[in-house]
This record gives sequence, C-alpha cells and structure tokens, in this order.
Amino acid sequence: MSSLPRIPPRTWDSEAPNRREALGENETLPPPPSYGDSKKEKSLDITQKLERKLAQLNASENAFKRWFFELVSWAVSAICMGAIIGILLYLNNKSLTKWPLGLTINTVLSKVASAALILPTSEALGQLKWNWFHGKDSKEMWDFEIFDKASRGAWGSVLLLFRTKGRSLAALGAILTLLLIANDTFFQQVVDLPERWNIEGNSSIAKVVWYEPETTVEIRGGVPMVQQDTTLWTVVQNFLYGNGSRPVPFGNGTGPEIPVSCPTSNCTWPTYETLGVCSRCADISPLLTFTCRTTTTDWIGNLTGLPDRANYPNGTMCGYFINATSELPVLMTGYSTTAVESSAGAGQAGEALLMRTMSLMNTHLPELAFDGSIHFSHIRSPLIDVLIVAAPNGSASVYRNETPVAQECVLSWCVKQIKSSYYWGTYQEEVIDTLINTTGRYRWKYERLDSAAVNGSLIYYTENVTIHSATEHENSQPNSVYGTLNDTQLNAMAVFDYAFPSFLTADDLTSKPSFRYRASFKGLPRTRNIKFNPWIPPNNVTRHMERLSTALTNMLRSSESADMITGTAYSVETYVRVQWAWLIFPFALLTLSLVFLVATMIKTRGAAGENPGVWKTSAMPTLIYSLPKDMQRQLSSSSTTFSGTSSGGAKNLRIRLHPKRGWRVSGHPCSPDSPILRSNQAPPGWI
Repeated sequence: MSSLPRIPPRTWDSEAPNRREALGENETLPPPPSYGDSKKEKSLDITQKLERKLAQLNASENAFKRWFFELVSWAVSAICMGAIIGILLYLNNKSLTKWPLGLTINTVLSKVASAALILPTSEALGQLKWNWFHGKDSKEMWDFEIFDKASRGAWGSVLLLFRTKGRSLAALGAILTLLLIANDTFFQQVVDLPERWNIEGNSSIAKVVWYEPETTVEIRGGVPMVQQDTTLWTVVQNFLYGNGSRPVPFGNGTGPEIPVSCPTSNCTWPTYETLGVCSRCADISPLLTFTCRTTTTDWIGNLTGLPDRANYPNGTMCGYFINATSELPVLMTGYSTTAVESSAGAGQAGEALLMRTMSLMNTHLPELAFDGSIHFSHIRSPLIDVLIVAAPNGSASVYRNETPVAQECVLSWCVKQIKSSYYWGTYQEEVIDTLINTTGRYRWKYERLDSAAVNGSLIYYTENVTIHSATEHENSQPNSVYGTLNDTQLNAMAVFDYAFPSFLTADDLTSKPSFRYRASFKGLPRTRNIKFNPWIPPNNVTRHMERLSTALTNMLRSSESADMITGTAYSVETYVRVQWAWLIFPFALLTLSLVFLVATMIKTRGAAGENPGVWKTSAMPTLIYSLPKDMQRQLSSSSTTFSGTSSGGAKNLRIRLHPKRGWRVSGHPCSPDSPILRSNQAPPGWI
C-alpha cells in the first residue's frame, strides 16, 4: 500500500485518525516538511558548545559540579572585592596623582563584582521556580510568570515578594535582586576625593632686627644738620595731612605691603619678631579747663614760627586751657575776644582755634613740655609724644564753648611678635604681642649754638635705641637686640616736626578753616587747605595712629635693613579618602548571596528521583515538555535534565513559532509511537 499523501494543515480533517489503521505495519506516516531542508548542516558554534557543557555539568551527580559556574561567578565577585580592598588600602590618604589609574581599576572591579553576583542569584532563583511547582500542592499558573520575571529583574522580584509574603527561600533571592541594583551606588560612595594643602616648597617674608638706613649727612658751617628720614617721610606725610595710604587691591583682598614671596596660593610662617612702631593714646579731657584769660596768643593763624614767640602779642581769649592755673596756660580750643597786633603778626577779635596739636618733644624747640610726656613717661625713646585737642563740631562748637575731644598719643619703637599667612591672594597678619622698652627716660642733650655761621640749637641723642627680647621661638634667638642708631632716631623724629605742632583756625564762624603746620620752624607762617583732616572729630584719632604705626612697621620691613625668614608654601592637592563604612553593604550582599546560593543547593540537592532536574533559568524544559513524547525521549538523556542532546539531536532539530498554529518541529521524523491525532490536534510536525 502506498504512503498517504501529505495533507496541508489547513485541510486536516477528523478522519485522519482512521487512516493510520488503513496503513500496513511496514508503512509510516510521511514526515512533515523540513524547515531546515534548504540549510546546510553546521557544527555547533561556541555559544552552543558552552551551553552544552553547562548542560552536562547540570546533569552531574556532584552538587558542586551542577553549581560550578555559579560558584565560580560568586568567587569572581569575592576576588574583585578583595582586590578593591587592597587597592583602597594602598590609595587611602594618598595623592590622586600617586596612582591615577587606581581609581579606574577600582571602578571596573566594582562593576565586575556587582555583575558577578547577579548570575548566582538569578540562577538559584530560577531553580527555585521549578521546585515551587514540584511541591505536593498545585500552584497557580501565574506563579510561573512571576518567578520567571523575578529571575530577570526588579519588577518581578517585587511581585515575588508579595506572592511569597517573604516566607520562602525565593523571597531572599528577590530581596538580593533588588538590593543588587543599589550596589554600585555604595561602591561609588566608598571613595571620596577631597582637597588638602600639601607642602610645595618654601616661602619667605621680611622682618627687621636693626634699622640702619642710608642717609646723606648735611654739614652747615662745620656743624652736621638734622636730616629727616626721607623714607619715613613718604609714608608719614599721607597720614599727617590725609587719611593715610590706601591698601592695594590684589586677588580676593589686598596685597601685602611688605616683601613676601609665596610661590603658591597658600603660605604660612612660624611666629616671628620684628622691629616696628607701636602707638598708644590716652584721654586728657580732665586736664582741660574752660576759662577766659589774657595770655600769649601763640595760635593766631598769621603769626610767624614758634621760635619767635617772644615777640607774640598778649590777648584775651576764652576756651579750654591746659595748665590753666599756671603761669604759662596754653589754649587748646577757643576764640579771641580782642584784636591783637605785633611784629610777629596780628589777629582779629573772634578768631577761633578749632584744633591744636602740641608736641611735648621737638627737635626744633629746646624745652620739653610737661617734661616730655603726661601719660607715657615710662616709654623710653619715643618717636613723638603729642597732645591732640579738637572741637567736636567745627567752628560753631567753639563759640558754643563745647568740651573738645582731647587725647595724648605716642609713637615709639617696639618689637612685634607676629603670625602671618597668605591665602588666595589675601595677606593677613596678627600681632600676638608687643614689647616696648620702658627702662628709663630718653637721653637728650641740648645746647644753644650761636656763632657767626650758625644760629640755632645743638641737639644730641646720646644713646642708641635698643630693645632686648627674651622670647624664644624658631625665628628668634634668646636675648635678641632690636633697635636703631641714635642718629636714625633723631632723623625719624624730625619727620613729625612738619605737622606737630599745628593749628586749625578760622577768622569767624563763616570762614573756611586754615591748617597751619610747621609751626616749630622759623619764618613766615605756613598754611594749607587739606581735604581731609584726620585730627578732628568725628575721625578716630586712636585708630588713625594705629594705622600710622602699622604703615611705619611695614616701611621698616621693606627697607634694606630687612631680613627674610623662611616659611612653608602649600599647594592644593586632591587625595583619596576611603570611607570604609560604605563597603558594609556590598560585603553584606556578597555574604547573603553565598548563603542564598548554598541554601538553594541544599534544597535542590536531590536532582534525581522525585525532585525536578537542575534546570535553573533554562527555558528548554518549558519548550521540550510541550513536544511529543517520542521527541522528548530522543532529546533527553535522563529524566532529570535535557542536557543529553547529541549532534544528531538538537543540532538537527529546528523549531518555528507560527502565530496561529504554534510550534513547528522539523528535521526529525515523527515517531511511530506518536499519539493518535484527534480532530482538534495539530498535524504532524506541529506542536
């Protein structure tokens, strides 16, 4: 009997089962058309060989072999984490430039460590899927979908947690799958890259121990003349007739006014000492008395210099006097009530004295007022000791007899202990302590000099200025001697004679005040209009003197007498700081992954008999169990695994999914033992 012709699937009828009975024993049904007829036979590629090898391992009776790939994957993760620990131990607290590649390697290892944990977790979760359905009770069909999604991603893991209510070993796998998503974030937080200052080299800053400027000696008639210190004068004049020198903007702040060498943006110096100038002021208002007296009018604006005071006229005046009850009272602020006139000058009634500065020592005047000082007689070798008295609110306050602001201020040599720093273009220094020589008074010698060539005074300062420091620190030796020569002291004092004594007068209430200076010099009066008078209210005289003393100290440190001391220069350095606490999470996942894997191995250790095979996340069981029995037997080497496919089996088997007919199998003849097809069954070759 001839073979039955092939019948297209669409014409398959209900009589098909009876046709098998009409066939003889030696006749078989024709095979379905082969899907691979037009394709050449190919050997297994690399991925197929790998899958086959893994399938053979899964079929092993040895539990470790069945889970060999997962154990290796976990071991890779553990090795990577161990390597990360080693790298971090090496890089911790070291500069980033020490090993820039180290962080890159660390990042790669962290990625590998996280990825390597995904495989054992996913495979173990996939195996628990088969065990879930192998229990005594039937499970809902949707559980298969939930387990399958859980082995592939986070959403399925969330669903599985709700499905198992956390009471299954699979719930641990779902939790691990979710936590592994955050593993990279924790690895990223382990390494911090802050900045710190690293020693780059040396810096230097100026200090002065002994001030000895170069001066030109002027000799007149065989007698050396007092020469003002021109270097000091360039600084002082801005403070005598104005608001002083302005800081130079530099970077984010102001630049240093002394020699500073800082090769980087951050330099520090140890505490050091330097010769400088200090200022002090004290209130003398209680020494003033308001009264009206007839006495010498030495303050009138157009009088000649004070050396001619013997020719000054007497006049009546009202105001605040110092030494009001003595034979030589001195008007500090007030006004005249009578007109005066003499060969030295004249003044009208009502002329007001708004301000007076009175030098208690002067290189041009032989006498020392108040024995040279009122409140600061303990200070040895001062540069200037001056009384500064001014009306509080201009000319009107003078005529209203308002109490003036009265102070005594002194400038003196001192030793300053300073802490300096330079940071991002801003120089800062802090005066920690000052040392002033208070051992005895100054050593003056004054002689009247009258000759055909010279008519004046012969003034000596008979000792050098010396200050002994007993402070011990890195930049100072014990018993260091700071100071200057006696000639330098005299020349420095001469600078202040230009402004002290001085007067600010006004002819009447509506007149513009006139500043009279160099009053200790002989000759016609010298006056000038100044835009800013630092000696009258509301200006802070004490603060002004402090700024002047700082400027003079900076000038000394900028002179040729200065020495440079060494400091430290720092540069910004990015370094590695390991935050070890962030590694707790990755290592906890590593431990839990091993626990989950071992627990799954134990739970599924019976791979034969009643337990399902070690299929893990394989989709083959789902596919193969839907094939006819004869194909299952030919594709299966045992009842527990689908790993025994030979090159003549899986290699030649081709399947195709048709949207309406399901799976089509080709490349394998239908088995004689295939079940009898019913009318509603697929034709041969279709699943």
